[in-house]
Amino acid sequence: MFSTLDGYRRQWIVGDVVAGLSAGAVVVPQAMAYATIANLPVQVGLYTCIVPMLVYAVLGGSRAMSVSTTSTIATLTATTLVSAGVAAGADDAMGSLMMLTLLVGAVLLVARLCRLGSLVENISGATVLGLKIGVGATVAVGQLPKLLGETFDFSGHGFLRSIAAVGQSLDSVNGPTVLLSAGSIVVLLLLKRFAPKVPGTLVVVVGGILLVWLADIDALGVDLISAVPSGLPVPAIPDLAQATALVPGALAIAVMAFLESAAVARSLRVATEPQIDSDQELMATGAANTVGAFFGTMPAAGGFSQSAVNQSAGARSQLATVVTVALAVLVALYLGPVLSLLPEATLAAMVFVAVASLINIPELVRWARISRVDFWVALAVAVIGLTAGLLPAVAVGVVVTLVLVLRELNIPRTSVVGPTDGVLGIALERGLYTANALANERVILNLVAAQSPPVRAVVLGLAQQEVVTITVLDALENLDRELAQLGVVLHLAALPSAATDVAGRTAWFARLASSGRVHDSVRAGMTAASEGAPA
Repeated sequence: MFSTLDGYRRQWIVGDVVAGLSAGAVVVPQAMAYATIANLPVQVGLYTCIVPMLVYAVLGGSRAMSVSTTSTIATLTATTLVSAGVAAGADDAMGSLMMLTLLVGAVLLVARLCRLGSLVENISGATVLGLKIGVGATVAVGQLPKLLGETFDFSGHGFLRSIAAVGQSLDSVNGPTVLLSAGSIVVLLLLKRFAPKVPGTLVVVVGGILLVWLADIDALGVDLISAVPSGLPVPAIPDLAQATALVPGALAIAVMAFLESAAVARSLRVATEPQIDSDQELMATGAANTVGAFFGTMPAAGGFSQSAVNQSAGARSQLATVVTVALAVLVALYLGPVLSLLPEATLAAMVFVAVASLINIPELVRWARISRVDFWVALAVAVIGLTAGLLPAVAVGVVVTLVLVLRELNIPRTSVVGPTDGVLGIALERGLYTANALANERVILNLVAAQSPPVRAVVLGLAQQEVVTITVLDALENLDRELAQLGVVLHLAALPSAATDVAGRTAWFARLASSGRVHDSVRAGMTAASEGAPA
């Protein structure tokens, strides 16, 4: 616990406090805005800046990462709730949200127990890029009603349906709302370009509240957010009614939450800090979601923008996050009536600018020049996200990634030694398993057949075979039989001790060992086979 405080120095305290306040100025209004993506009350975003952040500060391994919610996670949350039939504003919406967050936490914790951190990280960059393009376009279109002051909401219904609905409702556009939206977007972009250290989100939030308070722009038809209650989140029990329908979305959110958190943690790590442990990040993110679920929070993950602010302001440990949490608590306790004066268009402008950077078309073009496979994967995932929805896009992206990984693993990789004195050494550079055993057997037989003059023995190096299964043993026994029919003797070498113990339980391997055909290394095996004597 609090591993980021190991070796902490007293002179770092000021930097952590300043960083925590700076990050809070970004993350608190941003999380409130992201709650509106899922058409949830803004206080849900505020609560997500308290409980999950505090839990990650205790258990996480990244010194500067700030864990609340992100635009990707918020969008998948909206899509999941809509797909499960949970209507925004319905009585069961909060109970279902809590259940969804709990499921996300449970998936991450189970992944930690199974040590799946490195497996999840195999999700390709092309898949993530395609998803982010889909998320960015979907969220940007979803914010148009609030930016234009229209009278309907289509959150979570997808890109195409939102586009169609906006076109059908242009007669309800409100002029003052459009001016406020445009002004907020311009301010955010100018500050991001020319004064990146100024928290643009805080500036437009304060500006929007002042315009309502001093100029009564709400009287001109500018919609305000729902009243924000003062107080801290109260523990409650998730609603189990929609649990089954929420599972697919929870799986997708869990994958993206871990991918985003791991990517942010690694990008922020400096050379003098400990390496990021994938399994520790799974546990910390899973616990943050599990505990947060009982306090009505959204699914949480590491966010790059607030984490970057945290680091650039001088954060040296998760003490900075604790300061951010304290700031969020003060906002929740005392600023509810003030936040209730916030225009919806201001939050929509913040979301619009934040997600616009996700639509990274230049990166897609660059990938098209470098790797056609990555380009088509990213484009396919993006198109599926924009047409069929984000949840199918995540599923397709994961499946495509696993297919590509398996295809790569199934390609035999060998290094050949010799032949020397009629003995050929073949070292397998990848372990055998069910899907690649036959392909490797064929490669070995082809290598033997290609030798001239013919070889009389093959020494097969299995240094990468940490785990051996019955399927692999059957394949090796079949290889031994086929080589024997060609007059070639099979020797095994460099098999790790754990795999040797398992293989030794079979009669075939026992005969191989007793006849001196199992060796410590390929070189030793080749020497023994050349001499015709056991090693």
